Amino acid sequence: MAEKHGTLSINSDNIFPVIKKWLYSDHDIFYRELISNGCDAITKLKKLDMLGEYELPEDYKPKIEIEVDPDAKKLTITDNGLGMTAEEVEEYINQIAFSGANDFLEKYKDKANDDQIIGHFGLGFYSAFMVADEVHIDSLSFQKGASAVHWECDGGTEFFMADGIKEEVGTTITLFLNEDCLEFANEYRAREVIEKYCSFMPVEIFLKKANAEPQYETIDPADKLDTDTVVETIIEEAKTEEKENENGEKEIVEVSPKKEKLKIVKRPVPLNDTTPLWGKTPKDCTDDDYKAFYRKVFMDYKEPLFWIHLNMDYPFNLKGILYFPKINTEYDSIEGTIKLYNNQVFVADNIKEVIPEFLMLLKGVIDCPDLPLNVSRSALQNDGFVKKISDYITKKVADKLIGMCKTEKESYEKYWDDISPFIKFGCLKDEKFCDKMNDYILFKDINDKYLTLPEWIKPVEKPQDQEDEASGEETPIVENADGTQAGEDTASEEEPKDDRSVIYYVTDINQQGQYIKMFKEQNMNAVILNHNIDTSFISQLERRNETYKFMRIDADLTESLKEEGSEEELKAVTETLSELFKKALNNDKLTIKAEKLKDSNISAVITLSEEGRRMQDMMKMYAMGGMGMDASMFGADQTLTLNTNHELVTYILDHKDSEYINDFCEQLYDLAMLSNQPLSPDAMAKFVARSNKIMMLLANQ
Repeated sequence: MAEKHGTLSINSDNIFPVIKKWLYSDHDIFYRELISNGCDAITKLKKLDMLGEYELPEDYKPKIEIEVDPDAKKLTITDNGLGMTAEEVEEYINQIAFSGANDFLEKYKDKANDDQIIGHFGLGFYSAFMVADEVHIDSLSFQKGASAVHWECDGGTEFFMADGIKEEVGTTITLFLNEDCLEFANEYRAREVIEKYCSFMPVEIFLKKANAEPQYETIDPADKLDTDTVVETIIEEAKTEEKENENGEKEIVEVSPKKEKLKIVKRPVPLNDTTPLWGKTPKDCTDDDYKAFYRKVFMDYKEPLFWIHLNMDYPFNLKGILYFPKINTEYDSIEGTIKLYNNQVFVADNIKEVIPEFLMLLKGVIDCPDLPLNVSRSALQNDGFVKKISDYITKKVADKLIGMCKTEKESYEKYWDDISPFIKFGCLKDEKFCDKMNDYILFKDINDKYLTLPEWIKPVEKPQDQEDEASGEETPIVENADGTQAGEDTASEEEPKDDRSVIYYVTDINQQGQYIKMFKEQNMNAVILNHNIDTSFISQLERRNETYKFMRIDADLTESLKEEGSEEELKAVTETLSELFKKALNNDKLTIKAEKLKDSNISAVITLSEEGRRMQDMMKMYAMGGMGMDASMFGADQTLTLNTNHELVTYILDHKDSEYINDFCEQLYDLAMLSNQPLSPDAMAKFVARSNKIMMLLANQ
């Protein structure tokens, strides 16, 4: 072929400013594009061999070799794929027709998988000009009688093409880097980028540094390969040690015989794994395989809880593995990483169009060759197909969790505390996911047992004492919202009955210990909801399920905790105590109640209405209340219930005119508050001083 000087078929002034400024957001991505092109060329050559249109050499080993040369400020990428003829260079490299940048974007926006763009030296190839001042191509086609071709371009619209000298089938691309991108000729930087984008490409990738000193390794002669270069034979002399025999005499014993070793030039090690775990069938993968893959990809040495292996061929091709990581505390970062691949080529992390938002808390990989990527492979076209993929992933996760709950309940319970934030967040974000998971959400109770919602809200069928006698086990009492037991009808005709079942819950086992104790004594139960997401989660459950409502254990005193008493008598006592306490506490908004509690060891309890407490939590969550906000801001919702069965309360009633009555009232109120929430610094200081004063009064008697 005669030398040819020509102009690239580009009607705009220059394609390369468009390439550099628009096509790729990260300049290091050129490595991915050029290596991916090489992989495609090798794949096509192997396919031609399978079709009988070409015969691969017996010793053929597909590979891509990258050589960095920081001294010469260049790097080369070589593949042994199908190569190109001069005509193909003309078609795929020189004849990219544009009528301006806008037409360029429009023309190629929907052709991400077209061979002329990415996959056989097209637009992907031109990413080289993001980092290079000049690019050379040397290629030899697999076609019989083909001649090698050499091509050069300095980033302008003109090129030079002539016969080449390449002797092996395949293609070599040489990049002469510009001054701003010399980092890519650094061996360690090149390794970092290749491992980022190409860790699982289907062809082995090798990296070397030009003019580097050779490295060596020692092997047994039996392990020698035909490709090994032997430098020398090494004789390892036998090793002996002085040991004491059974007669107590010392003698020289041979512990390692004489060996022959071969010193060879160190074998190249590929940077990538050509058969990633997600491409295998689940039955061929062991637990150790999954754990090792997790450690390798995510550098996380805490073992995942469990995983979901996705493997789908129809109606689209999708494979992957999703891991549920272990979270030590609710304050741990639960931001995960889902790596998206296209035919084992890394695309991006956490692409929200494909991965449902709540699953981004997980870690995993997804490979979907059918994804409609745009021309830069780093974003997705917005179409219904992508939504179907997202829905499929969500469905598979829900199916896995439901299956575990049904068939591996013990394991499901063991994992629940760690996976519940993922599931609850998913329910908040995805209605379909919430519909599927509704009956498989677990609630841990105050006895460390796990129950689903259907198990919680089933009504009590017979009196509790009979139930206990029959089974010998505790059965949680479920109440209606009006305080009566589920199944018990006490509402009058004038008062409409609230048939919703109440599920009591605990947010702090230690702080609400007094209330838990009262519940356990009366064989009542409550669930533990101590995660930040729980307030929003239970509000959503109530909106979606009208048969029950949630109330914190200290939101009200259920009828099961009280003794029957004279309403008139309690009303009179309430009026007396209300007057005393409001005056002592200087708080007219505080609601005072007198009740005969079954537990005579409890003097007083504080309750805050569920609505008021949720508002309080919401304000804290959004930092509207600032530091130091407490329940006193919601005084109208706060109730102090005094137990007339306690001696201290009866003492106050009998000594209304005592000079110390205010101290007793304040002390009783603070004690009740301490069983509900921490006191403010000022209130705590007053409480300590008052405690000292009361003890001194007792000491002086």
